[in-house]
Amino acid sequence: MIELRHVSKSYNKGRVKAVDDLDLVIKPGEIFGFLGPNGAGKTTTIKMIVGLLKPDAGTIAVNGLDTQQDALQCKAMTTYVPDYPAVYERLTGLEYLNFIGDVYGVPKKERLERIEKWLEVFELRQAVSSPIQSFSHGMKQKIVLIAALLPAPQVMVLDEPMVGLDPRAAHHMKELMREHCDQGKTLFFSTHIMEVAEKLCDRIGIINKGRLIACGTMEELKKLDQDEGSSLENIFLELTEK
Repeated sequence: MIELRHVSKSYNKGRVKAVDDLDLVIKPGEIFGFLGPNGAGKTTTIKMIVGLLKPDAGTIAVNGLDTQQDALQCKAMTTYVPDYPAVYERLTGLEYLNFIGDVYGVPKKERLERIEKWLEVFELRQAVSSPIQSFSHGMKQKIVLIAALLPAPQVMVLDEPMVGLDPRAAHHMKELMREHCDQGKTLFFSTHIMEVAEKLCDRIGIINKGRLIACGTMEELKKLDQDEGSSLENIFLELTEK
């Protein structure tokens, strides 16, 4: 579970309000999609959830633990994929995965089994012994996703996880996201791909200019639009234009 209570964050000495009094609860077992225009506050929110930024006001909890007071415990149960794959590029893919396994304390036997499984799923077996700096953008995205799956975390936070993935890898990732939540775990992700959010998410939140302007299931969001048969894209455009 992820809970944000009256969370705010400003930049430029308070002149730019990136997130404004955000109240949000993401329940165990649900895929939660977080949508918004560029600059709406999505990545700032995500960085506060995973502890990379400190809120100016409000509290954030992961599975009941405060992300500021219990930072290490929260990070130990959470994995994060940023909007651009940030990796140690001079390591080989396998060295990087073992490094992540060490950080999260994944036992050797389980680590080897999981690495073998995910390398097969994402078709990286042939490349994993090469330095990451030789990888394409899509391959870097795959290795970061494998690293996020490796600890079998309670909470996954993904910022634009599908960017750079080929159709097969994107399909597998969507299946893995569903499996993760079917185990009673939590997944929070941002995306600009409306079709993915509409089909995959249990609930969707829309943020605009730092404020949450809508949140609910697709059925609930459709009631906010005059045409209840509207697609998520139409609902998103209608709400953010207002």
